[in-house]
Amino acid sequence: MKHPHFFGYGSLVNRNTHSFTPLHASHITGWRRVWQRAPNRPAAFLSVIAEAESVIDGVIAPVPNDDWVALDAREFSYSRLAVTNAVQHTAQDVRDISIYAIPPGNAAPPDKDHPILLSYVDAVLQGYLREFGEAGAERFCATTEGWNTPVRNDRSNPVYPRAQKLSAAEQAFVDDMLLTLRAKVFA
Repeated sequence: MKHPHFFGYGSLVNRNTHSFTPLHASHITGWRRVWQRAPNRPAAFLSVIAEAESVIDGVIAPVPNDDWVALDAREFSYSRLAVTNAVQHTAQDVRDISIYAIPPGNAAPPDKDHPILLSYVDAVLQGYLREFGEAGAERFCATTEGWNTPVRNDRSNPVYPRAQKLSAAEQAFVDDMLLTLRAKVFA
């Protein structure tokens, strides 16, 4: 039986932030990842915007019980968009695929009052390290726009509700990448 799937490109790549299975590594053409904020969120999160030549890595997984309610609630600031033909994957049971994006009319640039949370970056990069290795995590950073946004260091007291504990090697990778990207990390 075929099921609807979602394409995850941020924290949904990290298996520890959800229970959606099976997860399949994939990539999507025509979308670019960007840091944005929505008016009903206190921090910046990842979103995507259409860009014909862009390709980003991510994962697909079936929607539990073919019911979007729980996933839509998790992604409450986003709109769900159909992207079936843009996703390359090896899954066999796919009926259609959707992606979540902050609607352009609701998207705003992040700022110091609405920063990226380090606990969110940690969860996302841990997922990319585990699914795609260091090269994939580096590709994630290179294909994400907006690293000049302030990053709030909440690692010791995470604000992000699905924060993850990183290994020493994972933490070193994240910290090194933020230095390389010249991210403005503040306490």
